[in-house]
Amino acid sequence: MGKKVEYRPTRSELEILQVLWEFGPSTVRFVNDKLNEQRKTGYTTTLKLMQIMHDKNLLGRDVKSRVHIYHPLVQKEEIQTELLDRFLENTFSGSAHKLVMKALGNHKPSKSELEEIKELIQKLEEQNNGTTE
Repeated sequence: MGKKVEYRPTRSELEILQVLWEFGPSTVRFVNDKLNEQRKTGYTTTLKLMQIMHDKNLLGRDVKSRVHIYHPLVQKEEIQTELLDRFLENTFSGSAHKLVMKALGNHKPSKSELEEIKELIQKLEEQNNGTTE
């Protein structure tokens, strides 16, 4: 079995991926316009980043027309899992318990969020056949 590929996108690369995950395959101009809704980003900076991301196999590129259309080659869930695993290990010594307690202590969850958390806990308990450690 091969080694799991680790993705380490930068903050700027993550912002570009977020646009592509949300809006689908897009031109550099479209991505740049969306990025500029949050903070000023130059077109050539976005273009260069997307070219680098293409070289890193984070983005694919359709070059059939004059305007290149970029699309993500990585799934949002893959990146989220990779980043969360790294964050959990580096920040909470791998303890999901500490992470959850800190997150709930720093953020007042809504009633619907609490219901989702309860459902998740119930599902996890069922998967573990009700046993606790």
